[in-house]
Amino acid sequence: MNKYDLVVAGAGPAGICAAVQAARYGLKVALIERYGCVGGNLTIGCIGPILGGTSKNPMLRNIEDGLCKERGLVPDFERAKIFLTDLIYSASVDLYLQTTVIGAVRNGDKITEVKVYGKGGELSFEADVFVDATGDGDLAVQCGCEWEMGREGDGLVQPTTIMFVIDGIDPEQTLTCCHEEHYTDLGDGREYLDLCHKACKSGELPENVNIVRLYKTGRPTERMVNATQENKIDPLDPMAVYRAEVALRRQMSKVVDFLKNNIPGFENIFIKYSTSTLGVRESRRIKGRYTLTKEDLMSGREFPDAVVHKASFSLDIHNPDGPGQSENDEKCPSTPKPYDIPFAAMCPLGVSNLITAGRCISGTHVAHSSYRVMRICMAMGQAAGVAAYVMKTTNTNTLTLSTDRIRDLLVNEGVEL
Repeated sequence: MNKYDLVVAGAGPAGICAAVQAARYGLKVALIERYGCVGGNLTIGCIGPILGGTSKNPMLRNIEDGLCKERGLVPDFERAKIFLTDLIYSASVDLYLQTTVIGAVRNGDKITEVKVYGKGGELSFEADVFVDATGDGDLAVQCGCEWEMGREGDGLVQPTTIMFVIDGIDPEQTLTCCHEEHYTDLGDGREYLDLCHKACKSGELPENVNIVRLYKTGRPTERMVNATQENKIDPLDPMAVYRAEVALRRQMSKVVDFLKNNIPGFENIFIKYSTSTLGVRESRRIKGRYTLTKEDLMSGREFPDAVVHKASFSLDIHNPDGPGQSENDEKCPSTPKPYDIPFAAMCPLGVSNLITAGRCISGTHVAHSSYRVMRICMAMGQAAGVAAYVMKTTNTNTLTLSTDRIRDLLVNEGVEL
């Protein structure tokens, strides 16, 4: 039996921030990751730039400075693997790679043990506090927590995607496309977004791909591509994941051919690398003591137990049933006022020593579409690490701890609340 103060499941952006912050306070921390490297969507998911906004947060700023040459660029994913691994090691976190959570033991409302499986076989972990930063809420589900998934009515989730990076662009070609209203004159009477829409209708692009987003990576001959999407996929069904993988890999080739045949300077492009795992925007949302709603976000609601302040990102709902946005079609989605994330939304019902961080916290389908992005998830992770320290040192749980104490410690870390 391995005994820790804190066990964090998931070494993506949220889980890394939780584990590192708690370890910096002196807690003995285990970080469990199912893949063979850390970073999640920030590395093997090939996702960038780091999106979303929060109030002033030095920890996030320092991490981003280590990942990106400048704000707004796609990180160097290989550099990110090195930087994040060193960040974890320097904090004296015990990292268990290629290790998957397979079960949990509860005594009443308290988790007493988590079971994992790795290359050496099955292991068990005891801890005072646990954090689920798996994205899919895997640990919470093993603990019997309630959850929701998908939009109201039909339960469909946002489409899955495979992101990839292309190289071989003429350095003189500066074309980028970051969103649904990023209109760009190609210089020959054509407009790029209009070209994408027409190609979707004609079949030159896949039927559910009506925009090919192109982001700068810091190298003039490269772009990161966000275009492919497969609708009506249950990301919890292995065979559905397999079908999505086949369809999306085929879409990649079609997107590359579209760019080669239509964009000057893209004639010699090739795929440099792509995700090592299916890109999942939405899956389980673990029911918590509070559920964030669209109304909370649009009104810029503040909470007395806020642990993330001035969270900001659009209601970015990629259409679960076709191309474009589900609410605004071929236009940019609406953006809420800067809003708070309360600690209560990170506290699953029925379990008193478990905290969620990242896209699996308690919220509606619409609210989730805003807080699911990396910068906001990282801030949640840091708050979870602080909360774990408070729980451990005051012998409290998510029901009895002082959220004022969490907030005070975050302020001491330089976070604006």
